[in-house]
Amino acid sequence: MDAAGAAGPWSDLERPPLRVPALRRALVGPGGWAALDVVARTGSTNADLLERSAREDAPDGTVLVAEHQDAGRGRLGRTWSSPPRAGLAVSVLVRPAADPEGWSWLPLLTGLAVVDAVSALGVDAGLKWPNDVLVRGPGRPGRPGKVCGVLAEVRGGAVVLGAGLNVTQRADELPQPAAASSGAPPALPPTSLVLAGARSTDRDTVLRRYLRALRSRLDEWAADPAATASAYRAACLTRGAPVRAHLPGGEVLTGTAEDVDATGRLLVRGSDGARASLAAADVVHLRGV
Repeated sequence: MDAAGAAGPWSDLERPPLRVPALRRALVGPGGWAALDVVARTGSTNADLLERSAREDAPDGTVLVAEHQDAGRGRLGRTWSSPPRAGLAVSVLVRPAADPEGWSWLPLLTGLAVVDAVSALGVDAGLKWPNDVLVRGPGRPGRPGKVCGVLAEVRGGAVVLGAGLNVTQRADELPQPAAASSGAPPALPPTSLVLAGARSTDRDTVLRRYLRALRSRLDEWAADPAATASAYRAACLTRGAPVRAHLPGGEVLTGTAEDVDATGRLLVRGSDGARASLAAADVVHLRGV
């Protein structure tokens, strides 16, 4: 405890702080990231980077990580928090050269990079469109849980890609899934890498794998968008699943998710046989995938 009675970064030896100098040596430089900062606590790494983008003209490839994020932002205005040093709250600022019409792929490839990282740790992972990362683990055979969510936000020519990844949370530290609005079924239960049986839950290792995977996926997307689309489709658990899609205007569409198109939209064949192309929706899988 420090003089004010607050817990210090080494008060929980099972959850040590990130080793910032080593992370910078491994990740910052040619072929990697422009800058990497770690803060002890913040409300939202996405909000902080968006503010820096406007105030400081933060360069392409700026990374911000928080040891404790207590007001994280998710899709549809949802908020979330996590115990200190139990997960990774990481945001990356990019300034894409591609036409903004193609930026819809950025949150999708961010989720794909998380799948790359956690799969390399021995976890069975896939994506629920657009960018929730689902895993199965030994404690819940056959039952997927959400281990990570992604939120992309745009300001001017900058895009901030935020990911909140549960790493060492115990079951009693995870929130109970709340029922979605408009009468949707409860969301998938949250889980963590430790509950999914990951080979390593060292956050330095997980962060390195994720940021290297994200750099690779961004480079691939810039060079060959079709390859990124193909990789996303292969990892997307929503394709082929019966779904209920809650649309931004309040409409509900029930049908089968047939594919993800070249722009990243979800193609759903409704129960009436009509095909809809969804750019945004809160999607519920109607049976296990």
